[in-house]
This record gives sequence, structure tokens and C-alpha cells, in this order.
Amino acid sequence: MTRGIRGATTVAENRADLIVENTRRLVEEMVTKNNVSPEDVSHVFISVTKDITAAFPAKGLRELPGWTYVPVMCMTEIDVPKSLKRCIRVMMIVNTDKKQTSMNHIFQNEAIHLRPDLAREEDNTR
Repeated sequence: MTRGIRGATTVAENRADLIVENTRRLVEEMVTKNNVSPEDVSHVFISVTKDITAAFPAKGLRELPGWTYVPVMCMTEIDVPKSLKRCIRVMMIVNTDKKQTSMNHIFQNEAIHLRPDLAREEDNTR
């Protein structure tokens, strides 16, 4: 069956190096905390807030070994007033036998405020 793993992070500035690096770090943690390999991943959706334009965050995934053939799509998040700025959200769809409640959703930097109910205690220290 497939399950979704949520992840989100923020960048301090709209800079290509920060966008790529923070996305790569986020996905690495999502993969590690959920024991996922690239072959387990069906596809990945990445959304960014309208203030992120310096790079495609998917480039961060392409730096990971084995991710060449994983389908990834980037898009713009809806622009809700007073929402979190410079935010990158990842929805990773994986093939797994794990229960929905066993999935570890990862929130880094200012994104820990998005879903405190899903963020694990150790994730809130970033």
C-alpha cells in the first residue's frame, strides 16, 4: 500500500544554495526516520511559498544517491494571508506496510509551527 510522509522546512533567504541544501536535508531526514529507500518512493510533490523563486527544490533530491528516477514535481503553495514565509513543503508517497500512525513526519526550522501535532519531540529542537 502507499502512504504519505509529510515534511516541511524554511529558508532564511531566497537563495538557490539554501533552497537546495535545506530541501536535501529535509528529505534525508524523512528517508532516515522512515527507513525509506528510493525504490520505495512512488513520487514526491514539493510546494513552495511564492517568495521562493531562486531554485527548484527538487534539485536537492537529485543530489541524493539513487534518486535519479524518482518522479518529483514542484509547484507553488496557495498564498494564504499571514502564512509562513519562505517555506518548502514535501509530500513523499511511499510503498510500505507501515500503519499510517507509524509514519514519521518531519518539520525543520520555522516549519515546526505548521503541524505541532505531527512534529515529534526530537524534531522541535531544530
